[in-house]
Amino acid sequence: VVVDDLLTPCSPNDPGTIQMTWVDVASDKLLEPIVSLDMLRSLEKTKPTVNEEDLEKLKKFTEDFGQEG
Repeated sequence: VVVDDLLTPCSPNDPGTIQMTWVDVASDKLLEPIVSLDMLRSLEKTKPTVNEEDLEKLKKFTEDFGQEG
């Protein structure tokens, strides 16, 4: 869907849509979706899925083997 020359995410079956991936859309042409109050509440209550120890392990792995592993 085009809004003021910007593209916005939509469902594939919406009328008048063009199938694209995120790679197909220039970053300056993508309209960010509106974040609802429900989403903001969810973000406030969501706990991290990794801890500092996990992040340190990932950092060491990346240093030892590179980003691609």
